[in-house]
Amino acid sequence: MKKSVGIIGANGYTGSELVRLLAFHPNVEIKLLYSRSKAGVKISDLYPDLEAVCDLVLTNEISQVDILFLCLPHKESRNWLNDNSVSDETLIIDLGNDFRLEAEFKNRNFIYGLPEIYFNEIKESKSIANPGCFATTIQLALLPLAKGNLLNEVYTTGITGSTGAGQSLQATTHFTWRNDNISAYKTLNHQHVDEVIKQLNLLNKNEVELNFVPWRGDFSRGIFTTSVVKTDLSLEAVYDLYEQFYKNSPFVKISKKPIDMKQVVNTNFCTIQIEKKGNKIAIHSTIDNLLKGASGQAVQNMNIANGWAQGLGLNLKPLAF
Repeated sequence: MKKSVGIIGANGYTGSELVRLLAFHPNVEIKLLYSRSKAGVKISDLYPDLEAVCDLVLTNEISQVDILFLCLPHKESRNWLNDNSVSDETLIIDLGNDFRLEAEFKNRNFIYGLPEIYFNEIKESKSIANPGCFATTIQLALLPLAKGNLLNEVYTTGITGSTGAGQSLQATTHFTWRNDNISAYKTLNHQHVDEVIKQLNLLNKNEVELNFVPWRGDFSRGIFTTSVVKTDLSLEAVYDLYEQFYKNSPFVKISKKPIDMKQVVNTNFCTIQIEKKGNKIAIHSTIDNLLKGASGQAVQNMNIANGWAQGLGLNLKPLAF
């Protein structure tokens, strides 16, 4: 029997992306699409690409389901859970940032949902805090070095597409501003920095200092980051470290060829490439911010928590053109 799924905040980018993925997942059936602002509207009227995929109408009434995805704006998931009753047996996967740093909530303890390091914990959990998009990209680039106690000061730059800012129109997401334009934002003060440092420090003996400068890019989806650190290891030794660390991680690919973002857009993959000059290495890492950075990783976590194959429902091809 298929498990029932509900999506809270289904009218947003991550919610609609979940609809696209779960509509073709063999083990689940979407039963609830919840929206406070768009109740009574068909999801396909908001996203015409879903017309042949899902004919459900958005509602502001709650029904019990086996699996619940929270796709609400940051800092709203706790409030929603306080205001609504959810069974203790329901698997909750939160795509916001409410439980990434503060895991305790009532009788639940949210597991940080990065499968590459918390697979066993996710497998046994009913409460999962999905990592942030930049946080996922940066961590996957640095975790092997952290495990080897090779991190001290890290300098990271990253560029993200406009969907990373959410669906609500802002001055910096308007086409006429974003087109043919880039800009830095939240320099050295991005909300994902604490999340990254917390996880790296759990592996790395020395405290990690992360200097992160994010950029807004002239494209819709995808993230590309580059992290520079010092090491005396040879490039070959660094690659060996990464290949060993990710040998059981089906959605992380290590490349010795130059990588680009189009290799991963529309997939749940993270691709990593490393370069070295002198005693410095540059680790390039790229993901689709709406998939491995959000909805795809949420489905991956759902699969793990249910004992299903990690890639179930995530057999996606990159967009080549």
